[in-house]
Amino acid sequence: MSLEDAELRAARALAHPIRLRILSLLTGVELSAAEVARELDITQANASYHLRRLAAAGELEVASTEKIRGGVAKKYRYVARFDTPADGQQRPSIVRLEQMRQAVDAELRRRIPLADEGPRIFADAEVWLPPEVLDEVHALIARASMLAHEQALPPRTPGAKHVSLLTWLFGMRDDDEAR
Repeated sequence: MSLEDAELRAARALAHPIRLRILSLLTGVELSAAEVARELDITQANASYHLRRLAAAGELEVASTEKIRGGVAKKYRYVARFDTPADGQQRPSIVRLEQMRQAVDAELRRRIPLADEGPRIFADAEVWLPPEVLDEVHALIARASMLAHEQALPPRTPGAKHVSLLTWLFGMRDDDEAR
């Protein structure tokens, strides 16, 4: 399978709001299809289907298995990857970014009405930065995202705060280059 085929498969796997919710849910906890279904209020068959698609695309790993009545239940976990391709390596295509935007848009429509009255951060910038500043911004955003993923707790852990974190950072061509 070529890098392009693998990227397309991963993009299709991620470009669904339920799958984004599953990835968030499985950050910090290992769950079976039945547990995912209960948590997201979807059918077990639906949860199982989405888990299999995410696992096949390499987005989830099987953390363990346990015997249950009539079979074996797989417990899945999401291990976030924060590796940035080196120069010359494959980067997410425009098509993949657009598919992710559509899925994220649907997920934000679900999350925004759930916002509480606590502190919020929203930042939007289309700016030109010196390379060394861009490198620093990239490192800070990557560190914040990594920290949130590494410290994520199971849903409804007493004392833990339910939050939404979404980041995008990418270089842009000038308008005249895009024409």
